[in-house]
Amino acid sequence: MCSHYQGIKERERYLRQFGVEPPTEMGKTDLWPGYLGTFIRRHPLADVGDDAVPPREALPGIFGLVPHWSPDTKITRHTYNARSETAAAKPSFRDAWKRAQHCIIPAEAFYEPDWRSGKAVPTRIALESGEPMGIAGLWSVWKSAKGDEVHSYTMLTVNADEHPLMRLFHKPTDEKRMVVILPPDHYDSWLETTPEHSHAFLRPCATYASAHFAAQSLQAVPASAHHPALTS
Repeated sequence: MCSHYQGIKERERYLRQFGVEPPTEMGKTDLWPGYLGTFIRRHPLADVGDDAVPPREALPGIFGLVPHWSPDTKITRHTYNARSETAAAKPSFRDAWKRAQHCIIPAEAFYEPDWRSGKAVPTRIALESGEPMGIAGLWSVWKSAKGDEVHSYTMLTVNADEHPLMRLFHKPTDEKRMVVILPPDHYDSWLETTPEHSHAFLRPCATYASAHFAAQSLQAVPASAHHPALTS
């Protein structure tokens, strides 16, 4: 699973990689469940035939999907990842899956624990090319008691038992999981595809640059490497 990732700070870098203006409020760069980040979805008016409407839009949202029926946003502690194998049936994710509310989550890197030493060593994982990555996700919108609309998103994950790098992370007894990194030329296809064809993008072998990750162990663990809400 991925509960910690690094967002993109530079607006020009965001625009250059994803072809869309980032929202005015970009949230935090060091992101944990419940924090405000950004996601990219297909523009709701993309099919009206107006050339002035861009195909994609970027919005601020909470990391951790908040389904419409949730009484509050505390559920984000449990909904920051969605297993691709079960998302269509899980109450927290099934509506977003059924409605094909696909999104792209822009990231510079994500963090996973390396347990090979017997202790969890936070490790930063980025593309070897140094380019930002687009992580496949689902988005939702939730209405607060005051009537405010709050957007949120989750990262889709796949089994990583056969991945040469990602199988090294997490506890030995845990299933190996990884997020899905989309190839840039698949961005629009992912945002436009139907629920029936979603799984074609979520196979482990379809993960972009699977052999070209760069992993950096953070031996001197920064204060931000452990989120108290997830470790307490």
